[in-house]
Amino acid sequence: MIETIDSPYIHAAIADNFQSLVLDNSNRGPVLVNFWSRKAGPCLRQYPILDKIIHHYGGRILLVNIDTEKEVILTKEYGITSVPTLKLFRDEQVVETWHGYQSEEELLKVLDNYVARESDQDLARAIQIYTEGKTTEAYEMIANAIVNDPVNPRLPLAMCKLLKHEERYEEALKVINALPAAIRKNAEITQFHDLLSFYVDIDPTKNIAALNTRLESSPDDIEAKQQLTAHYVIAQQYEKALKQLVSIIDTDPGYADNYAQKAMLRVFNLLGSKHPLVAKYRPALRRYTH
Repeated sequence: MIETIDSPYIHAAIADNFQSLVLDNSNRGPVLVNFWSRKAGPCLRQYPILDKIIHHYGGRILLVNIDTEKEVILTKEYGITSVPTLKLFRDEQVVETWHGYQSEEELLKVLDNYVARESDQDLARAIQIYTEGKTTEAYEMIANAIVNDPVNPRLPLAMCKLLKHEERYEEALKVINALPAAIRKNAEITQFHDLLSFYVDIDPTKNIAALNTRLESSPDDIEAKQQLTAHYVIAQQYEKALKQLVSIIDTDPGYADNYAQKAMLRVFNLLGSKHPLVAKYRPALRRYTH
């Protein structure tokens, strides 16, 4: 029985403890949630593989089982329509999803990207050195760590965050664009890439007040709306950004090679698929997506 678990790394969740077991723990490390049913044979075949993987990582990842027959609210909330369904949580967000039975090899290939590795210790030392003002040495340490462990997405992500801190946005984008495709698809890296793209868009000489003044006199000034979008995203005023993008789509759907549609997708990625603003503004995107 999947529910009878005697391991510090494996738990069974219900609606009342989902916040603490899954969301809170995901702020400390990855949490793999197994949506299962005793009536489904693939779930019973899947579980021994999950048990083996979790103990292989030795506490660097948690497994939380959810009985879909009993926990109907959680099952509905996360859109579970078949079992087994696996969802990996990090920082309270779903970062990976698997539908149906998965082999050990398939799971390890993805989970390795999220579980702490030896190179993370090198990264921690590099960050410490960076805070001491030894920036060149810190970048060299991270670069060497990337060479030695090219599949750890946290290494290039940390480098890009340091570059962003120094307002070297285009350099950070170049680092991401040069990554292998498998690493570039990492959820945190794609989100950071999309955020950086708005920083690159901004003209620092044009602030929000000045741009709004421009729009008062020229309501169809698309360039001003584009600049406002970037400012609002960076200020985390996402609905204001989305309103500007809808206005651009309504005025000129093909503007700058469909800029507004592409930017809206980037905002959706930053928000996460379950954010209410995504559901609210997706119809505006669909009107002009062919």
